[in-house]
Amino acid sequence: MCGIVGYVGSKIANDFLIEGLRRLEYRGYDSAGTATLNGSGEIEIIKSVGRISGLASKITKQPSSATLGIGHTRWATHGVPNEANAHPHIGGRLDLAIVHNGVIENHAELKQMLQERGFVFGSDTDTEVIGHLIAEALQEELENNDSQDPLAAPAEAIRRATKMLRGTYGLAVVFKDHPDAIFAVRLGSPLVIGIGQNENFLASDAAPLAGFTDKIVYLADHQLAIITENDLRISHRDLGQISPDVKELAIDSEQVELGDFDHYMLKEIYEQPEALANTMRGRLSDDDATAVFGGLNLTPHHLRRIKRIVFTGCGTSWHSALVGEYLFEEIAHIPVEVEYASELRYRNPPMDNETLIFAITQSGETADTLAALREMKRQGHLTMAICNVVGSSIAQEADGGLFLHAGPEIGVASTKAYTSQCVALLMLALYFGRLRHISYNEGRRIIENMKKLPELIEKTLQTSDDLRRVAEKYSSANNFLYLGRHYNFPTALEGALKLKEISYIHAEGYPAAEMKHGPIALVDEHTPSVFVMPRGFIYDKVMSNVEEIKARGGPVIAIAEEGDERIAEVADEVIYIPRVEEYLQPIVSVIPLQLLSYHIAVLRGCDVDKPRNLAKSVTVE
Repeated sequence: MCGIVGYVGSKIANDFLIEGLRRLEYRGYDSAGTATLNGSGEIEIIKSVGRISGLASKITKQPSSATLGIGHTRWATHGVPNEANAHPHIGGRLDLAIVHNGVIENHAELKQMLQERGFVFGSDTDTEVIGHLIAEALQEELENNDSQDPLAAPAEAIRRATKMLRGTYGLAVVFKDHPDAIFAVRLGSPLVIGIGQNENFLASDAAPLAGFTDKIVYLADHQLAIITENDLRISHRDLGQISPDVKELAIDSEQVELGDFDHYMLKEIYEQPEALANTMRGRLSDDDATAVFGGLNLTPHHLRRIKRIVFTGCGTSWHSALVGEYLFEEIAHIPVEVEYASELRYRNPPMDNETLIFAITQSGETADTLAALREMKRQGHLTMAICNVVGSSIAQEADGGLFLHAGPEIGVASTKAYTSQCVALLMLALYFGRLRHISYNEGRRIIENMKKLPELIEKTLQTSDDLRRVAEKYSSANNFLYLGRHYNFPTALEGALKLKEISYIHAEGYPAAEMKHGPIALVDEHTPSVFVMPRGFIYDKVMSNVEEIKARGGPVIAIAEEGDERIAEVADEVIYIPRVEEYLQPIVSVIPLQLLSYHIAVLRGCDVDKPRNLAKSVTVE
């Protein structure tokens, strides 16, 4: 849930480290630090609590010409946010510096063992345990390792130390006596190596590397990398030395910059027309009236035998899975279950060999989703991934799947990834439906409607000014209800989550009909109810629910279809969206909810892109 960067080359290391850490701010953090090796072979560590700007100010006052270093942003798991607990941490008597993403589950017993051996701890973190373990192993390697390679001993020390760890880790380590190399190793926490000219880079995702290099290597579990100015060596725990699999970096620096927008979240809301077009590009076949996928890795014959689908995910991805449930059951006529990944990983639900598992995730690194996928694979089930990040753990470990191609999503509150997930699920529902019962003409009609989505989203974005006026009226409220039915029930859940995430207002999403089974007790003149109610076959039922709220004095904000005059007579505020088929409503109707949450958060003075307590990529349980 935190960020790692590293640099080795001929330039000033801190220049990249600070810029890289700034690009990782979206992942969530409470402190930051760097470790550089100066010309005399000493490790210089600078730490700061709070924002990267504070760390940058400290570094400016203590300039360094070091050309090798590592940096880190920490999201607290063990120990309160302070400089003592901030990374980097030292191992031994400043023999090495280490930064770590992940959680070491057996750190308490390891710490006790190390303390009995005389090691002194200066923090409450699990990371410091790893540093001391490596330092201890290094002393033994230096005494016994007879290799002619000077980097063999520290590499073997890292291998020995990590064998003792139980949990997840992405580690970057620098050694005082080896000022020309960064060592990196991972298990369950991502690391990406950037290949440059007379310089190489390291980061916990690709965003910091954009603009610095266009060649990258995704480190896999149990791989250890030795990174020097002009060389990259990778070895695997079981396979020994391997050749790096160099890939092209698919993003550029403009995609991770704000441009003319005040916040990444707003930028990404407005990027949705392009993101949806990219998700659909090359995947809709007019000739065959179906969707086309290159990465499912299963033949139509195999897919026709699937009788049940399980979607699993967390947070916003779980909401898109709910949309997928409606889509698959209505369009493809396949029974679907939606499981929280955090629950599925520990459950043992009965599943037969005709069940297909889809793991849905923006980052591809969500710890609970990855663990659920691994458990399903262990049980022998076929697994698919719907993911936005090429090279991520889930993308690598699933049997097949598809990438969203939505582009980098920096804002913690997911927007364009959510709508892209919904579009991907709709394409999959069409594909499975065409394998079974959907006619050619119906398939063509669905495709024609899908192709209109970018234009429809562009039009819906024009409601932003109206939504700001609504936000000004209700930004002081402390509670919101979000209500919808059928396809728009998941939309209500997602709208409530967005408001909670970035404005810190308590909000609850419900099926509108369930309101009278308890939640209606919350309704008063200070609690707005947001109804997601474009026209559909149960529109009249939702109108009855609106009347029930109004009868109890509750303000109503309606997201309604253009031309709906009936709702205008009842609701306090109406935001109109274009008329679309019901299966497209979740993709269009969520846009005003994203904008409403954004404007409310700004009016309340909240840090939209870096909301408190949250992280973009949740890589711990």
